[in-house]
Amino acid sequence: MAQIKKYTKKDGTKAYMFNLYLGTDPVTGKQRRTTRRGFRTIAEAKTALSRLELDVMENGLPTSKRKIMTFEEVYKMWFEQYKTTVKESTLYTQNSIINIQILPYFGSLRVDKIDTAYCQKQVNRIFKSLRNYNNAINLTRRIFEYAKAMKQIKTNPMNDVVVPRKSKTLGDTDKQAEFYTKKQLQEFLQLLEKNGPYQMYVVFRVLAFTGMRKGELAALKWSDVDFKNETISINKTVAHSSNGSLHIQAPKTSKSIRTISVDNTTLNILKTWKNELRKELFKQGKNIDKGDGFIFHRKNGNFIAKHINGFLHSFLRKYNLPPIKPHGFRHTHASLLFESGASIKEVQDRLGHENINTTMDIYTHVTKSTRDKTAEKFANYIGF
Repeated sequence: MAQIKKYTKKDGTKAYMFNLYLGTDPVTGKQRRTTRRGFRTIAEAKTALSRLELDVMENGLPTSKRKIMTFEEVYKMWFEQYKTTVKESTLYTQNSIINIQILPYFGSLRVDKIDTAYCQKQVNRIFKSLRNYNNAINLTRRIFEYAKAMKQIKTNPMNDVVVPRKSKTLGDTDKQAEFYTKKQLQEFLQLLEKNGPYQMYVVFRVLAFTGMRKGELAALKWSDVDFKNETISINKTVAHSSNGSLHIQAPKTSKSIRTISVDNTTLNILKTWKNELRKELFKQGKNIDKGDGFIFHRKNGNFIAKHINGFLHSFLRKYNLPPIKPHGFRHTHASLLFESGASIKEVQDRLGHENINTTMDIYTHVTKSTRDKTAEKFANYIGF
């Protein structure tokens, strides 16, 4: 325990001081001591000593000699451990959000100087600018939590922010989800077969009639298609690597690895496409029957995944069709499965959902054709 000593100041007056051992600094490994002097009475010195001992006991070593990091410095340390816990595609997406939505507003600031008021201002901005605002807000909170674990801050300023909520407006309940009805799908595929490249017709036929994800489709090889048993095996996906390039990786979850049945018409369309591809590759001096190539490709050898979005957008505008994204054909498949009488479990297995709640939350909407028949079903049951 530190001893309080009396000493003589330069002006000849008496005062009291103490030297306190604080412990070993976990960062430098060196012993830390502090000296306090200038107390007029021994009582003042005892009070200051007791307060300092209590503060060290509750909060650890004082941070006066420790470098306080900027938010960006904390982020870089957090990122090193975070990148070992997620797939490269997730890492690429999250890092893009951080670099665009978070670092420009937090990066240069010292973490101990960022308060809840500033965080609330940024939360409000993120809410207005991002559709998936919760993800960006949670990432910011996690980085501050890491700063807290590193003893850079005592409390997380993000814990007290209020996250706004999207308010429902008149007509929200009738807003159509991003999927096609049976009639819309038929019109789209008929137009595409007649007016579009045959490869793209096959692409969207497969998406709509299997419910697979765009990345899963882009990774398909001919060996994944069993024409005899009428199945397709889904066991890989095309995704972004950490540097933004596309590569093959394992599917989203273990449940995403699945083998699904395929209707005869879709299989025949795939056979026709294989023959077309055989002719195209023959002109390039290649033989499709040697090796195991991808089903869908670009002439430059790149994955087709990125090209799908641009083509679909242009085609829909050209023929004035309802807007839909490639993932919307997965929604369409699930919606029409339900409409045809498929069970929740059947849809879950076919789409490769890890959790059945995902299937229920996203796809158990009542389609328009079903809603239109509800009143008629009731009246027929009652009988008058």
